[in-house]
Amino acid sequence: MSLQRLVITAAIEQQIVDHARACKPHEMCGLLVGSPDSDVALEFHPCRNAAASAIVYTLDPKDYMRVEQSADDRGLAVLGVVHSHTQTEAYPSATDVAQAPDPNWNYAIVSLKYDPPRLRNYRIVSGEITETTIERA
Repeated sequence: MSLQRLVITAAIEQQIVDHARACKPHEMCGLLVGSPDSDVALEFHPCRNAAASAIVYTLDPKDYMRVEQSADDRGLAVLGVVHSHTQTEAYPSATDVAQAPDPNWNYAIVSLKYDPPRLRNYRIVSGEITETTIERA
């Protein structure tokens, strides 16, 4: 699968921004869920940043398992992860790249450096970062 876009609704984007603002000064994280092999996110699931840090995020393993099981039970799949950068651009850091677990995932980042916050999406394959478009449904 080599999808070059992410499709989200305005409501999902607002949920992402709201969660990022609520978690500040720490980075927030969450998961995007949709149909398997799709580029359309149907749901955003806020997760706990187990690192409780302003510069890194770690998806809480229990949150991840809960979201993945719920998606699987409904014939859906985790399409990617979203996190925030509280003071910097919405571009993957070296840590983000090193922690990218799945080449098929979307890696969306919302930057709170700007008002309104800026959301960008990437694919990370073998350490190579490729920005994809975000289409609003």
